[in-house]
Amino acid sequence: MLTPGELAARLNKLVVSILLVGHQKCESHWHQKSRSIKYHSVWLIIKGRGTFTIGGTHYPAEPGKLFCFTPGMVVERTTDPEQPLEYYFLRFHYTECYEEKEQWIYRNAAESKFPLEGMYTVTNTPQLIYQMEQLDLLWKRRGHMTAMRRKIVLQDFFLTLVADFRAQKIAGDTTAAIELTQDYMIGHYREPLTLETLAQMAGLSVSHYSRLFKKYIGYSPIDYLTHLRVDRAKELLVLSDYRLKSIAGSVGYTDEFYFSRIFKKVTGESPREYAKKHRFFPTS
Repeated sequence: MLTPGELAARLNKLVVSILLVGHQKCESHWHQKSRSIKYHSVWLIIKGRGTFTIGGTHYPAEPGKLFCFTPGMVVERTTDPEQPLEYYFLRFHYTECYEEKEQWIYRNAAESKFPLEGMYTVTNTPQLIYQMEQLDLLWKRRGHMTAMRRKIVLQDFFLTLVADFRAQKIAGDTTAAIELTQDYMIGHYREPLTLETLAQMAGLSVSHYSRLFKKYIGYSPIDYLTHLRVDRAKELLVLSDYRLKSIAGSVGYTDEFYFSRIFKKVTGESPREYAKKHRFFPTS
């Protein structure tokens, strides 16, 4: 399974189109024979008991379980006759489309596998149910503003999922320490921070700290710090006419030439090129 950070990164690159939303209360004899799935879909179990068989493996279908089905997956679904299933479902298409260094990247679903597949346990079920209720309600309405609202609620649903997985993933003081150093970098990126200092703050060896930080955050500690500094520099380059040396110093670099090399490595442009292209007012 992807880490929460990796999952968020993948989902953030997708454009999702809803095909169908629904709420289903099963009869006691409900049973779907083994079939090959045609569409991407998400099922959130909210009541009852049952068994979903995916590729020959049996999974419990019960409250707190979320199923993500993908085309070609062979699935059989049945309910417990004494506790009939109740669930929300969402059927959708998607494509991958995002901008990277001012270049648009496009991949269709055949080229970009959906990052969720199979059964997941969720803990924030009430919030997910509420969002599914909203999607179900909005699906019954029409209009451009309603369509925009559906997109927002769907994104919020995926965000809730990522946050849920992240909360489950975070276990013990080690991960809390990783997040502590992440927050510290956000507040102190102007200072001359070192990997050794951050690892010591987390109470870990440098190598262990680096591995855990990359696993949970998605960047190495130094890459994360670099992106914080470059993002702040972008703001200053666009919104001010400060000299390059001043901007470099304000984001933690004493050498403006080194700062320029780092900036170009991250953005693909020199600071001056970036400012010329994006600044809100003309340069002198």
